[in-house]
Amino acid sequence: MTQTIAAPADLSRKLYYDMLLIRRVEQKISSIYHLQEMRSPTHLYIGQEAVAVGVCAALRQADLIYPYYRSHGWYLAKGGDLNAFMAEMFGRETGCSKGWGGSMHLIDITAGVMGTSAIVGGMIAQAAGGALSLSMKKSDAIAMVPFGDGAIEEGVFHETLNFAALRKLPIFFVCENNTYATHTIITERQAQTDIFRHAEPFGMPGVLVDGNDVLAVHAAAQEAADRARSGGGPSLIEARTYRLLEHCGPNEDYDLGYRTVDEIHHWEEVGPLEQGRSLVDEADARAMTEEIDARVEAAIEFARSSPFPTELFPQEAAS
Repeated sequence: MTQTIAAPADLSRKLYYDMLLIRRVEQKISSIYHLQEMRSPTHLYIGQEAVAVGVCAALRQADLIYPYYRSHGWYLAKGGDLNAFMAEMFGRETGCSKGWGGSMHLIDITAGVMGTSAIVGGMIAQAAGGALSLSMKKSDAIAMVPFGDGAIEEGVFHETLNFAALRKLPIFFVCENNTYATHTIITERQAQTDIFRHAEPFGMPGVLVDGNDVLAVHAAAQEAADRARSGGGPSLIEARTYRLLEHCGPNEDYDLGYRTVDEIHHWEEVGPLEQGRSLVDEADARAMTEEIDARVEAAIEFARSSPFPTELFPQEAAS
């Protein structure tokens, strides 16, 4: 795995702040989801924050990302609007998808979030299409696509890696390997469990990284982004991480029997915020928490005060 390296103070602070923002947003959603004001199924990102934050810190605003259904962290890490996100969770007209998409269909083109999908592996080929478009336009922007370990079992993953390598597309692929596809461990699904090695047949770099070490993730992503931007073609990063809550929903799920409480506690101890705690001092961390919590509460108030959508395409109805 990539070794952790030192980072400038401003980068360290940004990385910790962004991870904490995602964690506090997700914890708040988990705490109020039972009120049924949010009716969209939600795949929370708690435990995986270092991947999205480390990767997106290596990207520019003009770069494009194509996240999957566990999308909240990617949307926020890439700079998606917090108010629009929360309004979308509440199904309101001011949401980033006008209240019609919900948790799994987020979009913020200004920030380079090109839309998210509930289809396993569904965004992989779309990301390659985006990268091809950037290449044809001779843009210096690049594309990036994250996906879970379950997407490796879809044919589109292998087909797209081949196409991207063949065309030397300005893209890199990030697999968030959290060990489980819903409730099934990877060793019962894949004969070869080193996902980064799938890069080898296509002649592209494959990198394994501790997905809970935000500095290590950032270093790997920066190398992949620089390679893509300079015409070197695609890369594959496998970031090994862990989701702490249930596959879909706001609750714990150890009672289902597919994983143990001890396993969950182990991953909590080596989680992104625990490993990243040294990035800022105690006083700064407290100040960040207060600021973020105020932002989250304001976003919830914005969502609750926004109207529900009445028409899917109001501009067409008006014409």
